[in-house]
Amino acid sequence: MPAFLIYGGATIIKELQINEAIREQEVRLIDEDGEQIGVVSRRHALDLAIEKRLDLVKIAPQAKPPVCRIMDYGKYRYELIKREKESKKKQKVISIKEIRFTPSIEDHDLRTKANQTIGFLKRGDRVKVSVRFRGRELGHTELGREVLDNFVELISDNGVVDKKPKMEGRSMVMFLNPKNEKEQ
Repeated sequence: MPAFLIYGGATIIKELQINEAIREQEVRLIDEDGEQIGVVSRRHALDLAIEKRLDLVKIAPQAKPPVCRIMDYGKYRYELIKREKESKKKQKVISIKEIRFTPSIEDHDLRTKANQTIGFLKRGDRVKVSVRFRGRELGHTELGREVLDNFVELISDNGVVDKKPKMEGRSMVMFLNPKNEKEQ
């Protein structure tokens, strides 16, 4: 019955059965150098691990017989946690920024919003662009589409349309992604 180790609040690593927690009578044993010793009794495997001042760790519980390895379990767990932290550092978090306007937006305001969007795209963020329709404007959604087309022209050097404009309730929404180096 494996337990779970919670490390650093977010990292969860599955604990492996070690030493006396292993209940099977026979195990396939691998020594600390990675050499396969073969199928031996649990007691003999545990004695070999104790003799070498290391731990007996069940690494493949689903195998028949289960595979156990002689290793320094503390060092192994430390390296797993270190590897996981390292992989999290390399992940890039992409946030979604939103720009809103109405179909009656003026040219200068549209250019200002475009400059703001270009800044978001240069930082690598996705941008949700929405045109909100109020009252009678809802009958003229083609005006909103024209505004979005003009907007795409203004930011075309820095971004590409990810999702084409479509109506969602009272708003017309589209998503923009930053251009890759290849696309530029």
